[in-house]
Amino acid sequence: MNISKEILDEVALSEKEYKLIVQQLGREPNEVELGMFGSLWSEHCGYKHSKPLLKLLPSRSKNVLVRPGEENAGVVDIGDGKAVAMKIESHNHPSAIDPYQGAATAAGGVIRDIFTMGARPIALLNSLRFGPLTESNNRYLFNGVVNGLADYGNCLGIPGVGGEVFFADRYTGNPLVNGLCLGICEKGKLVKARASGEGNLLMVVGADTGRDGIHGASGLASRSFEDEPETKSVVPAGNPSLEKLLIEACLELAQTDWIVGMQDLGAAGLTSSTVECAARGGGGVEIDVLKVRRCEENMTPYEVMLSESQERMLVIVKMGCEEKVKALLGRWEIHSDIIGRVTNTGLAVVKERGKVVAEIPVNLLVSPPLYRQRSKKPAWLEELQSLDVSIIPDLKPRQCNSVLLRLLAS
Repeated sequence: MNISKEILDEVALSEKEYKLIVQQLGREPNEVELGMFGSLWSEHCGYKHSKPLLKLLPSRSKNVLVRPGEENAGVVDIGDGKAVAMKIESHNHPSAIDPYQGAATAAGGVIRDIFTMGARPIALLNSLRFGPLTESNNRYLFNGVVNGLADYGNCLGIPGVGGEVFFADRYTGNPLVNGLCLGICEKGKLVKARASGEGNLLMVVGADTGRDGIHGASGLASRSFEDEPETKSVVPAGNPSLEKLLIEACLELAQTDWIVGMQDLGAAGLTSSTVECAARGGGGVEIDVLKVRRCEENMTPYEVMLSESQERMLVIVKMGCEEKVKALLGRWEIHSDIIGRVTNTGLAVVKERGKVVAEIPVNLLVSPPLYRQRSKKPAWLEELQSLDVSIIPDLKPRQCNSVLLRLLAS
């Protein structure tokens, strides 16, 4: 194996996973390819540890239109031709590094996951865990996270309608930050995140691409706290004012027949958005990194493909409709650039100045190994779950007020 452990640690791949890549690829990956594997095989993108557990949860019903994991968000039929789209996302480790931006980009990410499906975001919720506020660092994390979530939603006019918070020693320096967005749409007008139709165009919409957030998915969101500390530069910064324009432009675009699909550029940026769309569409993609608009000079293909600059969208445009799409986006003062096309090769091909800098089968990139950790149910949980709640006596009417107040105060 001609690669150091330090390089593998940077992209959060184990030596065993690297050997598996070499075996399935039939050769050693180059730098760009290794970065793409590291991101898409990360826990944040590939769910290699959590997917087996998540599959145990119920997700089938006559009212479920889009099951969890199939698209950017789950969708449920609520009748009268309407549906709700829901997405929850954790930003635990980023919020420990930079609590304000870590939480703000959690809100921004789930909001984009909603409107990319053609649904209008209408509400935000959250579930938070912190260490005791008697410690100054915990107060710093608490204030940063709460303000980050609130400010981003308020800038967009999307209210935070509910949430819950819990404090315990085990969360000291290690907060849990879960953000949920809910949107509403017409049942028959859902937009899918897929790239299909050979020759259709890949268009990047929104903010310019910079170096912020590189290794966010693989090196940050999938790393343990025992590793070396990261800097705030790994956590991308959000721009809610631009996101507001993106919401309106993309929802208007979703009402046309000019596009095949739409996907936000979140974790792993261009890598995850293009490859995952190609996988859902059953085809391939070809990208020219020189056509990606940038806000920093001398960016390498590696940096362009892994950048996690916020407020960017990937739109798969029907061939021949690109000028109409550009004109619509222009009315909202949003930049857009054609950066590639859909192919039928089943490959993710990245080029720079006509030279191929990465060429990997799409299905290999989206098929990380899955792990099932051994676990043992603790004795206290066994005892708790065996409790017969039917033997607990009902409250007397005069007790209800005091018990309710105690519950609210807990």
